[in-house]
Amino acid sequence: MDLNTRGIANYCLWPVSLVFYVLSALRRLLYRWGVLQVHGFKTPVVVVGNITVGGSGKTPVVIKLVKYFKQQKKRVGVVSRGYGGAHAQGSLLVDEHTSVALSGDEALLIATLTSVPVMVNKDRAKAVNDLISQHHVDLVISDDGLQHYAMGRAIEIAVVDGHRRFGNGFFLPAGPLREAVSRLSTVDFVVNNGSVFPGEFSAQIQPSYFVNLVTGEQKPLDFFSQQICHGVAGIGHPERFFKTLDQLDIKVQKHAFKDHYSYQAKDLEFDDNHPIIMSAKDWVKCRDFANDKMYYLATDLNIDKDFLTNLAAKI
Repeated sequence: MDLNTRGIANYCLWPVSLVFYVLSALRRLLYRWGVLQVHGFKTPVVVVGNITVGGSGKTPVVIKLVKYFKQQKKRVGVVSRGYGGAHAQGSLLVDEHTSVALSGDEALLIATLTSVPVMVNKDRAKAVNDLISQHHVDLVISDDGLQHYAMGRAIEIAVVDGHRRFGNGFFLPAGPLREAVSRLSTVDFVVNNGSVFPGEFSAQIQPSYFVNLVTGEQKPLDFFSQQICHGVAGIGHPERFFKTLDQLDIKVQKHAFKDHYSYQAKDLEFDDNHPIIMSAKDWVKCRDFANDKMYYLATDLNIDKDFLTNLAAKI
């Protein structure tokens, strides 16, 4: 679909977007007025979410916060909806050995990279209760869930894509908005992933090194410089990943898949012997059939230190 056609389609969907906006606003009011129940917790819950669909960078922020508070000697746990996973009822404790088909990619990635208990449940309030009662955590971080108002929270953090921001400004399905932009004025912190904007804390995802999926061997960032490589990305914003590989002087043959795509071995069978580079989120979905040509790009989140200090002071 070209840009003109997409623009016309979005305007045709605008009435549906208006209905979505009214219903989402009413739902929030019902929770605020106490008509719908909010489940509170003695243990503080920090929600990391956004007001748009698509990849804004929530999960890297969650991972950064988990590692930071672990250093502060906090017993941290994470709750997730487990998007893309098959787990349907009750709570599922996720660790590095959990099947990605069961847990979903983001929950498994967080558990693998942080080694903290990650509880998956479509009912996030139940996930928080189970996490607290079974693992005695003193801080819960919710990966997404800004709009899951049944789950009480102490802190709200909204992550904004610094480049795409709010797209065309329309609500679903004509645009990317799940809530009005004015919602940002009600959260405790706004993290800008990739840019700088007044009133928002800046964060940048920085590449660190490449990791071989089979051996675990690490390679420096210039290892694939001027080489032809297959770039694979099944994430919310694949072009951001491909741009990073371009900036590392890699000659990238791009292969974009939909977000949370469930890979099969045949998806990564190419008629050559070029290395295959993917994101960490793709890695956890491909490790069961990996070969020694496959690498993932490990990253770190460089975030404003004042944000971490101010957040810690509020907990």
